[in-house]
Amino acid sequence: MTDIFQRLRENPGPLGQFADYAEGYFVFPKLEGPIGPRMRFQGREVIFWSANDYLGLCNHPEVLEADAKAAAEYGMFYPMGARAMSGETEQHQQLEKELAEFVNKEAAYLLNFGYQGMVSTIDALVGRHDVIVYDSDSHACIVDGVRLHLGKSFTYKHNDIASLEKNLVRATKVAEEQGGGILVITEGVFGMRGMQGKLKEICELKSKFNFRLLVDDAHGFGTLGKTGAGAGEEQGCQDQIDVYFSTFAKSMAGFGAFIAADADIIRILKYNLRSQVFAKSLTMPMVIGGLKRFELLRSRPEIKAKLWENVHKLQNGLKERGFNLGNSNTCVTPVMMEGSTVEATLLSRDLRENFGIFTSVVIYPVIPKGMILLRLIPTASHTDSEINETLAAFEAIHEKLVSGFYKKQEQKLLEEQNLQFKNS
Repeated sequence: MTDIFQRLRENPGPLGQFADYAEGYFVFPKLEGPIGPRMRFQGREVIFWSANDYLGLCNHPEVLEADAKAAAEYGMFYPMGARAMSGETEQHQQLEKELAEFVNKEAAYLLNFGYQGMVSTIDALVGRHDVIVYDSDSHACIVDGVRLHLGKSFTYKHNDIASLEKNLVRATKVAEEQGGGILVITEGVFGMRGMQGKLKEICELKSKFNFRLLVDDAHGFGTLGKTGAGAGEEQGCQDQIDVYFSTFAKSMAGFGAFIAADADIIRILKYNLRSQVFAKSLTMPMVIGGLKRFELLRSRPEIKAKLWENVHKLQNGLKERGFNLGNSNTCVTPVMMEGSTVEATLLSRDLRENFGIFTSVVIYPVIPKGMILLRLIPTASHTDSEINETLAAFEAIHEKLVSGFYKKQEQKLLEEQNLQFKNS
């Protein structure tokens, strides 16, 4: 019999194996100062491109004032208990009503956190005889929600409608045999590579197949659509999304999430979402602060306009300098390059140490081996100066990458490690 801890020590996981090398710098880095375009990292100022604060609301004066007043009046723990037991307030209901109207649904329900909220929503929507069909590039919260499902599930190729249709044929056969239904899950915006989910095309398949559609629009809410109501509004199919989900951790600059759907479905979910029924209610400072954030999101269209102005400047500038941004058609800005994991970390360190640019570096197993992905998140708060500094830095690293500079550094590093190994 194997000792569990011994197994964990021998196999710490695909990311855990890099802990000694990466922790504190590439993983679990400590950023200091107010959240914004410039923060401090390891004692120096850097231009920060890793916050999902799309609309720049984290330190908006009206938001800070609302948060502070709510905390002073209610404290950080009110209301006490779960919503179903003792945690219901008029403010919770008001925020739900406003959110539902904004995303064109009959009702909405607040969730404590986005990740656990999505996991629990999937769990509550399907039974053992139902079939789930979901995009292969789905966020981990969707994958983990599907793992809880006791029935059958199929994945379709990322954003591939032909693959989805093929899997819907399979799912229909299984559902008919078992007396169940079909739930299709996709994202409004895929947060790593920036493509919108093909919501309109998926909705058109409803004329051929009987299924319900759940959309995780974490990165689309507040950034896409004429009013900011998300990817469904952007693509003109919001009314055909059966369950709409988004988090407050992006454009709303907070924590928590919500789901929106027909009133009777939200009523049923309220009584069956285990992550909410058995958890404390969303705290009042976040609810009241959320009302203020949502007010700004709706009433200040110039903020979203500034966001997209910055997105276009950054993305066009990177493309002009020879970088591949894939098929992103959203604010998410993935810079894709070829190279090893070591090259990725050397390149990222160069950006931080020599150019003062902090970006998130993404490696295998999140993306395929042989790829380097640097993900930049433009916000409405970034200035032209910060964008220009960043573009100049990327132009410099592009030349280094093409010349093999990082490859040579990698080889030297490996040779030094090998020598140390031989001498030890």
